Amino acid sequence: MAKLFEPISIGDLTLSNRIVIAPMCQYSAEEGRMTDWHAIHLGQLALSGAALLTIEATAVTPEGRISYADVGLWDDATEEAMGKVLETVRRWSDMPIAIQLAHAGRKASTARPWDGGAQIAPEAPNGWQTVSSSDLPFEAHEHPPVALDQEGLARIREAFADAARRSDRLGIDAIQIHAAHGYLLHQFLSPLSNQRTDEYGGSLENRMRFPLEVFDAVRAAFPAAKPVTVRLSGTDWADGGWDVEQTVAFSKALEERGAAVIHVSSGGLAVQQKIPVGPNYQVPLARSVKEAVSIPVVAVGLITEPEQAEAIVATGDADMIALARTVLYDPRWPWHAAAALGATMKVAPQFLRSQPRQFKDLFVSS
Repeated sequence: MAKLFEPISIGDLTLSNRIVIAPMCQYSAEEGRMTDWHAIHLGQLALSGAALLTIEATAVTPEGRISYADVGLWDDATEEAMGKVLETVRRWSDMPIAIQLAHAGRKASTARPWDGGAQIAPEAPNGWQTVSSSDLPFEAHEHPPVALDQEGLARIREAFADAARRSDRLGIDAIQIHAAHGYLLHQFLSPLSNQRTDEYGGSLENRMRFPLEVFDAVRAAFPAAKPVTVRLSGTDWADGGWDVEQTVAFSKALEERGAAVIHVSSGGLAVQQKIPVGPNYQVPLARSVKEAVSIPVVAVGLITEPEQAEAIVATGDADMIALARTVLYDPRWPWHAAAALGATMKVAPQFLRSQPRQFKDLFVSS
């Protein structure tokens, strides 16, 4: 069997193959509440044949949203709306579902991407005051964030824990903590954005302190049998910033605290980043982490071909691959990968008649 289609265990959760769907913001929520769009979006991906579906970046506080149209999980109304969507999805799919818990920090209060994505001023409609590790804006012309004080740090830690408890009530199978792409936890990690002089700034140990506290809070609030994973940016792709050596140190610390998986992405912290974009461009970052930890590692980024994905896991560069834009473009990508690699794919019985003649017995009823 192709390595890509071998099962793998994440803590007590067993996945049927090595293909996971990464979180993808849809900017289609109303006051943090999921809508019918999310039922359509998540529903089709839940029938894709991947092993795990991850809900988009879900803000743990209203001001933690990237945009005013982001999904949240901070009160009973947002929990109820998400529950309705999940009820619909689960009626037709048994795919495990994870959720990415997030806080955008200084990259919050923006317009939707198709409206330009620019920061919205605090006093403008759909805007609010942002917060961060320091009072440095993401772009020089933007309204600066407020540096979080001890009270603010405590409030956000508890918000992550509360969202974890709500996730468990919703029957979520796993949590991914978002510490990548220049959002709040990454803002604490990187020396480019963290200019603090207290115990949360300066040395690597200090810069890791708040993200690790958030991890501990989530891990304590979520049932021990359910995995908590972390998404990291392996590098800022900018001089003097967060790099792969610091990523390895942080990953080791997370493993010691009970992290079940490290998902390695990159970038998003600095406007001066220079990213060598191309197929597999982030795989070396995942390989460096995998060599340093014993827990599974996920690679992501411009993975588009079945043979490419198979090579990543078969050579041991990573244990799993994550798809975002690839599966958004082709929600049946896992089917096509199974066909290309000679593997068997379970599908909903409603889809059995779509089996191509040349791939006899490729599809079996789920």
